[in-house]
Amino acid sequence: MLRTIGAAVVVALALAGLALGAVQKDSYKVSASLKARSEVPKPKGVPAGATGTFAGTAVELANDKARLTWKLSFSHLSGAAIAAHIHLGKPGKAGPVVLALCGPCKSGQKGTGMLTHAQLSKLEAGAGYVNVHTVKNAGGEIRGQLRLSDG
Repeated sequence: MLRTIGAAVVVALALAGLALGAVQKDSYKVSASLKARSEVPKPKGVPAGATGTFAGTAVELANDKARLTWKLSFSHLSGAAIAAHIHLGKPGKAGPVVLALCGPCKSGQKGTGMLTHAQLSKLEAGAGYVNVHTVKNAGGEIRGQLRLSDG
């Protein structure tokens, strides 16, 4: 009887481990250093010290989704940050929004959003960026290309 219970516990733990493995696949550290000179088109009237950082973790889930937990910090913008997004686009190219981060935004803001595996693959290939928008530079004031590394 004790052997049967022990075997049942081992099987249950093995199945639970398989189930957890099916839910979570890979984890990535995500980062970007945001500067005005990287923005497309070039912003106007940006203070010399306008910079920002983006850091987060992306975790692939089994349902063709990836959960991104992030923190965005910035300083010395020309005005209040009215929005920030993750876009698809290679360096020097503007692209479509895949994830709205905040709007309005405060430096040090944190959040969580969902991406598809296809979107995450494009970000991993270097085809994604974060930018912060202001009233003066509604198209974007600072921008940074996303870098992903194994988390």
